[in-house]
Amino acid sequence: MGEARADRILRYAAVFFLVGFAVHNADHIRRGASSVTPELFVAGNVAAVISIATIVLVLRRHRLAAQVAVAAGFPLAIGFTAAHMLPTWSVLSDSFIDGHVSAFSWVASLLEIVGALTLGFAGLYALRARPDATTVSASASRASAGAGA
Repeated sequence: MGEARADRILRYAAVFFLVGFAVHNADHIRRGASSVTPELFVAGNVAAVISIATIVLVLRRHRLAAQVAVAAGFPLAIGFTAAHMLPTWSVLSDSFIDGHVSAFSWVASLLEIVGALTLGFAGLYALRARPDATTVSASASRASAGAGA
């Protein structure tokens, strides 16, 4: 029961992240491509590929979905935060602190950041809900040792 619940939570987190991803990218389209540097545009497209691949794996219930959610969710949240929530620090900045952006831009960016964090934490929860592989292996070893005696 716990593993099924964790899988369901992970899928809900993926859908929540998908909403944040879509809203944030719609805001970038609204603001125009010239609102970011070419370097940030490339980094954003790499992040988009990772985001979409992660969402697809989770929704398709791939066996590595939880690991990918952890491996992608937390770094994506850090990257989105670094790009938007810090003062301008490099060509990878689209600082909302330094710039004049709308309330919609703030909400869209925060929604994606929270979605990515939610995905990462849901992945951790799903991993913890799985039966411990070492316990299963140890039980199998004891059973095979007992059968040979």
